[in-house]
Amino acid sequence: QVQLVESGGGLVQPGGSLRLSCAASASIFTAYAMNWYRQAPGKRRELVAAITSRGSTNYADSVKARFTISRDNAKNTVYLQMNSLKPEDTAVYYCNALRIILGGQYEYWGQGIQVTVSS
Repeated sequence: QVQLVESGGGLVQPGGSLRLSCAASASIFTAYAMNWYRQAPGKRRELVAAITSRGSTNYADSVKARFTISRDNAKNTVYLQMNSLKPEDTAVYYCNALRIILGGQYEYWGQGIQVTVSS
């Protein structure tokens, strides 16, 4: 069992920055791809950014060049640096850990953290 705990959310003005953190409970963190999802009211949950166990990254088109995902395997932590925030970035952000194995997968979710971009 892997527990994920997000932190760093809050209220920020348009154009501002926030850094989300997600701390994992287990040392097996290094075997998992780590992802950030978000869900705005009335919308489906969407993948925002992903980082593989080897450090390759991928981003949704809507956040490219503004958000950066990174991981510190020594601290079992993944980060999402969010710059030039827009009101449409307002959502609950979820940390996700995923490991695909032969015949299945292991997947864990954090509890979610609110990010509000508003003046």
